Amino acid sequence: MPVQIRRSARRRTVAVQVTPGAVTLFAPTRVSLAQLREILDARRDWVAGHLAGYAARPPARPAPQSGQRVPCLGEDLTLHLDAARTRPVRIGDTLQLPAQNAEAALTAWTRRACAAPYRALVQEYAARLGAADRLSAVHVSDTRTRWGSCSADGSIRLHWKLSRAPTEVLHYVALHEAAHLLELNHSARYWAHVTRLMPGWPAHRAWLKEYGHTL
Repeated sequence: MPVQIRRSARRRTVAVQVTPGAVTLFAPTRVSLAQLREILDARRDWVAGHLAGYAARPPARPAPQSGQRVPCLGEDLTLHLDAARTRPVRIGDTLQLPAQNAEAALTAWTRRACAAPYRALVQEYAARLGAADRLSAVHVSDTRTRWGSCSADGSIRLHWKLSRAPTEVLHYVALHEAAHLLELNHSARYWAHVTRLMPGWPAHRAWLKEYGHTL
């Protein structure tokens, strides 16, 4: 990565600044390039760690705008922001949102819209696995670290942002959690249940690892 050098006759020390995608050295005019290279090499691991941390952060999601297309459960909806509206409503393929707090309104609407489809999807996979009697409830979640979860009491949670993923990816997570009704672990027996119903699951898991942060 190119390193930018900013010199000043008034500086007395060398400072290294790391920002997303950039490294800058602030240095006195008297310090040679060779000395600056030695300083940077000495802090190479520190710089690399900060750059990796920035790269791992999810990109900032732009605020909803009228005309924006948003995927939802296999469909594309067009957003329309209305200053006079107080609550979101779907009309055909258009999702009307209040202009004020549009992001919060979009999130709330999506979570409600996911509830019934998520429940039906998990129930279907639980039945196909022969574990319908072990399923107690299906909830829509908003956790920071998991796309889905299954508790020992048979309660399954799926993240609302999965509604923006390709349909097959959502199905994979639903099956992944439903299979935990039979095996509350990731043993070979567990993966055998998943593979039996979805042999191509590794591709869907790989998609989540690579693109999940974009949801």
